[in-house]
Amino acid sequence: MIDADECVIVCDRAKDLIKSGGEWISSIDLEDEIDAVDGVLESCVVAQPHPKWEERPVALVVVKPGAKVTAEQVRTQCAKHFAKWQLPDDILFVGSISQNSDGKMDKKAVQERLKSEGYRLPDQRTAQT
Repeated sequence: MIDADECVIVCDRAKDLIKSGGEWISSIDLEDEIDAVDGVLESCVVAQPHPKWEERPVALVVVKPGAKVTAEQVRTQCAKHFAKWQLPDDILFVGSISQNSDGKMDKKAVQERLKSEGYRLPDQRTAQT
């Protein structure tokens, strides 16, 4: 967008931002970095609720047939361009990522899937609710 002073402001759509500890993390930028890992077919980064940080990023990764990709490879790639607090708290390898009718990733469906499966962030798995 262009503001009143004719400055160009680049921003993500609100649904593509993750608010963690009062700071914003771009899920799109993380996905681009993860997609750069050799062997990754596609990725989707979504926010998951966190009691202390409000939200934390979780990456879902689809690997190309026959390729082998590790969570450590994904973390290492992301760490090249992101601060430690911006890195995904969890990396889940999945067979596919939900698509909407336009053929785009359906992040709401991904979040609903995680919720329906009872997904919890790694640091919350041993916490009692």
